[in-house]
Amino acid sequence: MVTRRRVLGAATAGATLLALEGLIPAWAKSGSMGWSSSDARSGPNEFDLRIAKTPIMVDGKPGTAVTLNGGVPGPILRFKEGERVTLRVHNELDETSSVHWHGILLPFEMDGVPGVTFPGIPAGETFTYQYDVRQSGTYWYHSHSGLQEQLGQYGPIVIEPATPDPVRYDREHVIVLSDWMFKNPYKVLAKLKKQSDYLNYQQRTLGTFFEDVGKKGLAATWKDRLAWGRMRMSPTDIADITGHIYTYMINGHGPEDNWTGLFAPGERVRLRIINAATMSYFNFRIPGLQMTVVQADGQNVEPVTVDEMQIAVAETYDVIVMPREDRAYTIVAESMDRSGLARGTLAPRLGMSAPVPGLRKPALRTMFDMGMDMGNMDMGGSASTPVMPMSDMGHHEMSGMKMPAKDMGGMKMDDVGPVVARHGPDHHGPAAVSVAKVQRNRLGEPGTGLKDVGHRVLVYNDLRALEPYNQAPPEREVELHLTGNMERYMWSFDGKKFSEVNSPIPFNYGERLRLILVNDTMMDHPIHLHGMWMELENGNGEYLPRKHTISVKPAERVSLLINADAPGRWAFHCHLLYHMDMGMFRVVEVSPYQGET
Repeated sequence: MVTRRRVLGAATAGATLLALEGLIPAWAKSGSMGWSSSDARSGPNEFDLRIAKTPIMVDGKPGTAVTLNGGVPGPILRFKEGERVTLRVHNELDETSSVHWHGILLPFEMDGVPGVTFPGIPAGETFTYQYDVRQSGTYWYHSHSGLQEQLGQYGPIVIEPATPDPVRYDREHVIVLSDWMFKNPYKVLAKLKKQSDYLNYQQRTLGTFFEDVGKKGLAATWKDRLAWGRMRMSPTDIADITGHIYTYMINGHGPEDNWTGLFAPGERVRLRIINAATMSYFNFRIPGLQMTVVQADGQNVEPVTVDEMQIAVAETYDVIVMPREDRAYTIVAESMDRSGLARGTLAPRLGMSAPVPGLRKPALRTMFDMGMDMGNMDMGGSASTPVMPMSDMGHHEMSGMKMPAKDMGGMKMDDVGPVVARHGPDHHGPAAVSVAKVQRNRLGEPGTGLKDVGHRVLVYNDLRALEPYNQAPPEREVELHLTGNMERYMWSFDGKKFSEVNSPIPFNYGERLRLILVNDTMMDHPIHLHGMWMELENGNGEYLPRKHTISVKPAERVSLLINADAPGRWAFHCHLLYHMDMGMFRVVEVSPYQGET
């Protein structure tokens, strides 16, 4: 029966839905035409951002977010290279907050990291950020306080170059990828600390055991299960938090909301893709369209055309797509563990859609990911079959695991020279379970689950800077190990959580150094250095790509060159927010410097 109360209730609910959808900033709404390449940034170079708790709607479900100017994501900030910007951030929360300008080169006092560069913005107060814009490209901003970033406090930055843009395009859209949960993130973190895999709903079962027996035989399958069990690890541990509780979003829209960006057939469309997720890597593709990568982390690269790419948390990529047909194309951002996806649409008209592909089969970790020397081991017919866990190996067994010559993207380790400075040589603290015995160059690998997809996937070796940078040899080296204890959900550098470290990592102002990162865990870690570029040594000579965030695969050894040209104290951390919060965080101090925190 249709009653007056039901009609009024439905009307109220509809009005509420429209009101909440109206909070999404104009640039992020469905049906946006984006920007033309001829659109100059307009308006003042002064901005006001208000941090507050705000009701939002995701896929028709209500929630509460920490917003910037009332929306998730926040407003797009469009700067011009060479100008001076002023950003007044008003904290309307009942707790301290902050904003960090991710990838932006600025004075360290303006970097926005509480306890490192400033005290934070107290409740009810305003902090004014001011800095000169010294770069161009696609970047983003987010909270660096508690888990506020998980609650929605992030937004995009686009900086127009002072000189003509080398990238030719007719229209651009900003694509912000993120992961949203309706649960309290602090309670989720507390659960992870008690049971690190409680959100992994892709555990191997009795059914998969018999499937593996049919493929590999009983003995090899039993050996595989026994070894993983003794390590108290699982080859399905790809992501700590999964689609079981996450809704994956594009520009604040869940898959059912279907964000749509418009184009005219025949246009060259630039997509500025930002992974603003808290804990989720995405495998990004647009079925029916190839993507030409033209920028990585805001820096121009030689164009490379691919069908798919894995985007680590905090990375940005600009791509050109050329939709020639008068039809819709689905944007797919599948979580790396394949437990869910974000979905959007590129179309000539609003209301159009294209088929959404189903989730692909989840990938598995292997003993290769655990840093084992596969050549010296009887694998029982399977590359993923361990003989025994590293934690149980004695000196005799370890002696048989040789360290192969390491090829750092075309540069042999013999050319690297001795490690002159190793910060924190003890990697065996309480927050470290094991050390990768074979450290590999994995820059030519496409990422977890993308090895056999049958089309071209972007790899780090593809990235080649459009212009050469400083080619002076490094004066010294610093080596850091990424470490963790998954069972206790502790994450660290060199086996020590941030709370256990007494001093920062010292960089000398003006020096050029090589930073070596070794991942001793079985998970991918996006490592972010504030305030300075990291040049990835991927074999491209004087055209090494500059990045602010480097994804380090399990058992991988990565080499980076850094010009220590930014005096001050800078955060250096894993950008998986829960890993950072649980200890994978350090401070780099470039001295001498002026100022106190």
